[in-house]
Amino acid sequence: MYSLGADSVSESSVGAATGVNLIPARFVWPYGGTSVFISGSFTRWTESIPMSPVEGCPLVFQAILSLPPGYHQYKFFVDGEWRHDERLPIVSGNYGIVNIRRLIREPDPFPLTLAPETPRSRSHMDVDEEALESVISLNSIHHNYSFHVTVIDDTLQEAVPNVSSVDLEVSRRRISVFLSTHTAYELLPESGKVIALDVNLPVKQAFHILYEQGITVAPLWDFCNAQFVGVITASDFVLILRELGHGSNLTEEELETHTIAAWKEGKMHIKRQTDGNGRVFPRRLIQAGPYDSLKDLSVKIMQNDVATVPIIHSASQDGSFPQLLHIASLSGILKCICRHFRHSSSLLPILQQPICSFPLGTWLPKIGESNGRPLAMLRPSASLYSALSLLIQAQVSSIPIVDDNDSLLDIYSRSDITALAKDKAYARIQLDEMSIYQALQLGQDASSPHGFVNGQRCHMCLRSDPLHKVMERLANPGVRRLVIVEAGSKRVEGIISLSDLFRFLLGF
Repeated sequence: MYSLGADSVSESSVGAATGVNLIPARFVWPYGGTSVFISGSFTRWTESIPMSPVEGCPLVFQAILSLPPGYHQYKFFVDGEWRHDERLPIVSGNYGIVNIRRLIREPDPFPLTLAPETPRSRSHMDVDEEALESVISLNSIHHNYSFHVTVIDDTLQEAVPNVSSVDLEVSRRRISVFLSTHTAYELLPESGKVIALDVNLPVKQAFHILYEQGITVAPLWDFCNAQFVGVITASDFVLILRELGHGSNLTEEELETHTIAAWKEGKMHIKRQTDGNGRVFPRRLIQAGPYDSLKDLSVKIMQNDVATVPIIHSASQDGSFPQLLHIASLSGILKCICRHFRHSSSLLPILQQPICSFPLGTWLPKIGESNGRPLAMLRPSASLYSALSLLIQAQVSSIPIVDDNDSLLDIYSRSDITALAKDKAYARIQLDEMSIYQALQLGQDASSPHGFVNGQRCHMCLRSDPLHKVMERLANPGVRRLVIVEAGSKRVEGIISLSDLFRFLLGF
């Protein structure tokens, strides 16, 4: 995509090539590195210009170039890796996500060095008085998108691309066609194991099995009726421990003897699942067959608000002697999409666009904006009971754990509740007295060098990440959501779940 030229492009060479009055412009990379170069449209992306450390700020690199007025796309080559600055205007094109800058008229006087106390400040030399409080719009014919950059008080605000409705419709239609013409059978692994539990098993044993096997869901088998009748999930244990923790009818002794069937019966009363006549009714098992289309399977998961669906096959027309083949999830379906379009990504024009340009996920509202679905977050000192209550009341599967600056520390998910099965910790704790920090420590290896921040637990992305990168990360087993963070500070900006992604891709 890019190449490092042996000789850097001089300022005068650009001027000689253009034959117009040039404007000195300073480009800054404030994020450190050993070897930093800059390349862009002003070098035709064929050569790279070395950047020098700023005196007094060894982590800040700068290059002063003389460029013609107009728009310039550029990118940084930092220690062998192409990077762009998340805080500056961006656009997506032939060279991926790049920064963009507009030079206007004559330059203002500017200092030759960057003040040590403001290593991240923007230079004002490329903005004149007419540019203040103006809105710059640029439409690209080649890539069929537009973006808007607002200049307020000499500061360029973030560029947010507007994705073409045609590109979006074309991409959705092609994904829909692919899912409609492929079946759940393609999700079946060549080898593996599927765990099902007897519905008459004590709840305590089920709790331990999920923890020991490292799974969060298991189908339930009714031996008497010879059929699968439901599933037990980590959410069941969230409800159980919440009931145990606040005085309810379920005691710790009952947890030892209560069967899964008895708990499911009690759960119906807790959730008050009744029909119009006030009679309690069980929720039917959501399942699929191996020859159901991937689109039907995706819709079934989203419509029923479940994380997984058992793939069950029976050779008999009456459904007797069912065989459990697989536990399907949106993650597996997404992996099929990524694999199919990996070498023909041009068929999906939206893949290269940054996620901030889509109505995708749940975001923290900006000042003055309202948000219909608030983003739930907690501090590590919050009680475990408050976390369990929030998971239930907010109907979310995870909660970002943040510090006083809202920077991401960890994430607490419904699946983390199974860690309390370790050494029967659930029998010794008080939910109001145990903090989220302590609860997360139970699930970590005591010899882990990571401490509270566990990189394998916190799956993150940036608002400027292209859609294809987010899809690839969410397609990894065990990854159900990505926390959107601010570059550098890791301040939480939003969260994208698998269901969010599929609702967007299918226009659901």
